[in-house]
Amino acid sequence: MLEAGSRRRNQPAPPHVVCEALLAPDRDPHRPWLELLHDEQRPEVLTVDAPHLLVWSSLWPVRPDARLRFDLPWDAAHQGTDLRWTLLVEDQLPEPSSLGHLRRRVNQLTNANLRYTFGQ
Repeated sequence: MLEAGSRRRNQPAPPHVVCEALLAPDRDPHRPWLELLHDEQRPEVLTVDAPHLLVWSSLWPVRPDARLRFDLPWDAAHQGTDLRWTLLVEDQLPEPSSLGHLRRRVNQLTNANLRYTFGQ
């Protein structure tokens, strides 16, 4: 698979909590974070090595080959999770404008929406 993008950012919650949130995005109906757009679909969990690694299927029906890998190591310096998401595709990389959109969406969902559910 080709790496189409990746970003690392600290999440204030420990890895097992972040992993649970990625496994069950609707677990807390009072704090939804996986708010999908009209051109997105709910991902399936393809691989789990809790609480260190999780892989989702594609969020985008037009890119069924895409995968989202989440690496969740403990971040001792910040007392949380050093979450790294990586967007992987089997086929050729999307056009630059599409690729930018995909990266922004993953970043919005994980480093904004999910992060805010942990109080930051």
